[in-house]
Amino acid sequence: MILKEILQKYPKKDDQLIEILLDYQSAKSNHYISKEEIIEIADYLGIPESKVCSVLSFYTFFSVKPRGKHIIQVCKDVPCYVSSNIDILKIIETELGILVNETTPNQQFTLEFTSCLGCCDVGPVMRINDKIYTHLTADKIKAILSEYRVNM
Repeated sequence: MILKEILQKYPKKDDQLIEILLDYQSAKSNHYISKEEIIEIADYLGIPESKVCSVLSFYTFFSVKPRGKHIIQVCKDVPCYVSSNIDILKIIETELGILVNETTPNQQFTLEFTSCLGCCDVGPVMRINDKIYTHLTADKIKAILSEYRVNM
């Protein structure tokens, strides 16, 4: 039902694909686009399913598998990596009890790598949903995650 409502907001033009995907994925609590939804979007726009799939696989902010309520993305590019004397990923994995590309059993957090977040001068950084956190330290990461846990 939500997908039909979102599709109605956009003209049936293939240049609307990314906007539709962004809008729909963010409206879903599990933040992903299923095979059935790919078909429906392709049909609506009159484009091949392969085009929808190629967009979904190209951009790291899209997913074709269910994710948690809070998507944590850790920058994997060199500037963030070398600007840190701590292993950000390891701290998050330990705090949440999951590895990269996994979701917590309660479906609250998914941990992912992402390409550059455009914050090279304030690294290391991570993004949770649409909010970017900079100048990360072990204590700052733990405090941020605690805040999200409280607000679940």
